Amino acid sequence: MQNGDPRKEVIALGQTYFAIQTYRQEVADHFNELSEDNRRLVVRGDIKQWNQMLAETAHKAGVITNEEFAIFQNAGYMGLYGGLDVDDIHTKKGLEVGQKILDYMGSTELIANLFRISQTEEKLRKDEVDNAKMATSVHYSVGREVRTAIEKIGGTMPEDLPTPEKSIQQIEKEQMARLKAKAKKGKLMLDE
Repeated sequence: MQNGDPRKEVIALGQTYFAIQTYRQEVADHFNELSEDNRRLVVRGDIKQWNQMLAETAHKAGVITNEEFAIFQNAGYMGLYGGLDVDDIHTKKGLEVGQKILDYMGSTELIANLFRISQTEEKLRKDEVDNAKMATSVHYSVGREVRTAIEKIGGTMPEDLPTPEKSIQQIEKEQMARLKAKAKKGKLMLDE
């Protein structure tokens, strides 16, 4: 397949498949080499993008007002966190007013939330949900299904995972300071 004529559709598809699989493995290997703080930064960045997509899709599905959106968001957390709402999670993590719970999650917890968010966004679109009540129900159900999957594999429930001491903002600030210090010394590499 790798040495075949790429002008033939089946050969081109096979070569594309192998190129994509190789790239995926390289990305996975790189992610696995990252420190926990850097994993958190990567996944938190993904969540920001997916949350934006989810908000847009939820809006198209009928989640219009701020109150509806708050209820919608809470439902996803309640499904994933066994009934705990945003305030409960905030309290359990010992966060102060104004601190975002997503900024105080480890990579495992962030990944569970990313899966919840991405799957809710897809289901709302695929099922052509057209009202806030149904969208909220979908978000809860998807969160609950992610929780069930974690239970089935014997994973740690999200609410029982440790809360990192540093926020995402603290990690970003430290990394910027490190990069600025390297830049002053003239040791900054282009890939950093």
